[in-house]
Amino acid sequence: MNLSPLNEKMLHGGDYNPDQWLDRPDILKQDIVLMKEAHVNCVSVAIFAWAQLEPQEGVYDFGWLGRIIGQLYENGIYTILATPTGARPAWMAQKYPEVLRVDSSLHRNHMGERHNHCYTSPVYREKARQINVRLSQAFGKHPGVILWHISNEYGGECYCELCQEAFRQWLKEKYRTLEALNHAWWTGFWSHTYTDWSQIEPPLPRGESHCHGLSLDWKRFVTHQTVDFCQKEIEAVREGGSQLPATTNLMGFYKDLNYNKFQDVLDIISWDNYPDWHGPQDPVDLAAEIACTHDLMRCINQKPFLLMESTPSTVNWRSASKLKRPGMHMLSSLQAVAHGSNSVQYFQWRKGRGACEKFHGAVLDHYGKSDTRVFQETARLGNRLEGLSQVCKTNLKPQAAILFDWENWWAVEDTSGPRQDLDYVKCVTDHYRAFWECGLDVDFVSMDDDFSGYRLLAAPLNYMYKKGYSEKVRAFVEAGGTYVTTYFSGIVNETDLCFIGRHPLEDVLGVVSEEMDAPSKEFENCFDYNGKEYPAYTMCDIVHAKAKTEIYSVYKKDFYKGCPVVTENAYGSGRAYYLSAESDQRFLSAFYKDVFIKAGLLKEASSADRILKRLPHGVTAAKREDETGRKGLVFVMNFNDRQVRLEGIGKQIDAESGEVYENVLEMAPFSCTILKLK
Repeated sequence: MNLSPLNEKMLHGGDYNPDQWLDRPDILKQDIVLMKEAHVNCVSVAIFAWAQLEPQEGVYDFGWLGRIIGQLYENGIYTILATPTGARPAWMAQKYPEVLRVDSSLHRNHMGERHNHCYTSPVYREKARQINVRLSQAFGKHPGVILWHISNEYGGECYCELCQEAFRQWLKEKYRTLEALNHAWWTGFWSHTYTDWSQIEPPLPRGESHCHGLSLDWKRFVTHQTVDFCQKEIEAVREGGSQLPATTNLMGFYKDLNYNKFQDVLDIISWDNYPDWHGPQDPVDLAAEIACTHDLMRCINQKPFLLMESTPSTVNWRSASKLKRPGMHMLSSLQAVAHGSNSVQYFQWRKGRGACEKFHGAVLDHYGKSDTRVFQETARLGNRLEGLSQVCKTNLKPQAAILFDWENWWAVEDTSGPRQDLDYVKCVTDHYRAFWECGLDVDFVSMDDDFSGYRLLAAPLNYMYKKGYSEKVRAFVEAGGTYVTTYFSGIVNETDLCFIGRHPLEDVLGVVSEEMDAPSKEFENCFDYNGKEYPAYTMCDIVHAKAKTEIYSVYKKDFYKGCPVVTENAYGSGRAYYLSAESDQRFLSAFYKDVFIKAGLLKEASSADRILKRLPHGVTAAKREDETGRKGLVFVMNFNDRQVRLEGIGKQIDAESGEVYENVLEMAPFSCTILKLK
């Protein structure tokens, strides 16, 4: 499969909606002129154009689309062609009401919104197949089309009878018998045992809403139906003759779908990134969270991804949508590249005149000319990306991984105790922050993945242990790996049944949990680590250590004063750390730095490592390397709103200008310097 130019140049452009401007050929002509001025080389087309492509059932109008794709290609601009299934035309909703979703109150929606369609509906699936086949036949081999954009931001649930019956069939295939299902869901509680498959309903606000096994399986089913729908869309494209790669735009830490299930369906992962820069959150904190999300998306299929949507200026859907300050668009975009993106794409190229996104940021404002700050900043970025084509054949090669598992997320935040306010994503990003501060690249893995290629695995708030997971961790540590986990981990299996007797990894961790405290503000505890005091709050696991387990910290207050907080246990050739309590970022940073040193992750072996060991607050770095590890780039990013000076960095060469930095690098506020890896 030839992915060119996907793997030859950085893509720069965004969502283009010429179907909204077909009555203005002057604007369409002007668009191409301005795209070239902005160094745009790729646009996404037809994402929400179903009504224009099929104005009546079975009546297709592709002429305008062919002209647009042709004109773009003639001017050196490639097309990412969308299947238009993210929003259906009104005639379909009117003629086939079954395509509209039913909400959890069991009311069918009316025509409107975007993803307001049933993924199970045979009618909707067939209509999607028909138009996808035709689009593929018409444009799948056009030299200007380089990628399929399948639908748009998949999401949402449907509770119609079709979906409910499909759910029951899915359960039958999974459990085979009602006895197995009843055991897995522990339905004897409250006498909710099922005696016939027809009795099973999805979790409903006026029905069964306290069976955690049911809730987990419903979420798994929703993911299954969505991924299956996506796969069927791609199969229709293949049926039409096109073998071009396929992507769909994901949404980062999106709770409703297990994105890992898309890895075998999509050729390329892409996602939509809209940080709230200059809002109430500290920019450094936000930068760490966004870096974390980029890495999460990259690791779905362990390949470079595409930043499919971002904004060069503002959004329209926050209560107060602030503009990006000068420099932030450049920095935010290059942050994506640093963490594995081979593109910077926008929503959108030109602002629409009406409807709810008329004030959403775009390269071109309603003013429509190039002499604006936003356009000029976009053009400068496009010019800079043109000089970074060498980055496309590189990737990040982390030696450390953090476990993030969507099913664990669902289980943690659906549990009935001991706290109702556990935030799994925040916990993960807090741990990630310690890696980010040291400039250590990180992969994300799920419980289904292989850990053997890493030196360190962190698994914070790992409440659920899926079948086979504990055996993999045990083998990982025994072979020399370093494992870090926390309170409220290893509590339940994949159907949310609590483990009985020993903790599955008790021998590896070297501690035994007795009780879990969820202290209110007035009962918060504390502990010392390396001579400094840190808070213990949210969750305090009361454990006792086994004979050979090393204790680094103990609680200082309450009836569990003296019980371990930070422990280390040698197991095989490796070691395992257990953190009994949630603490603040200061502790996590101090703790992990010690762990990194012990695991050999902060050894100064290259000029890049020299930089990474000298990163001041708010400055971070990421490495993209080729297969040999000898060529690549180091992205050094300053997320402070002030100038920063890096000292003691040795001799470094600017990858773009060729300038040589001798021991000192001065960085402007909100800036990125790209250095040669050597």
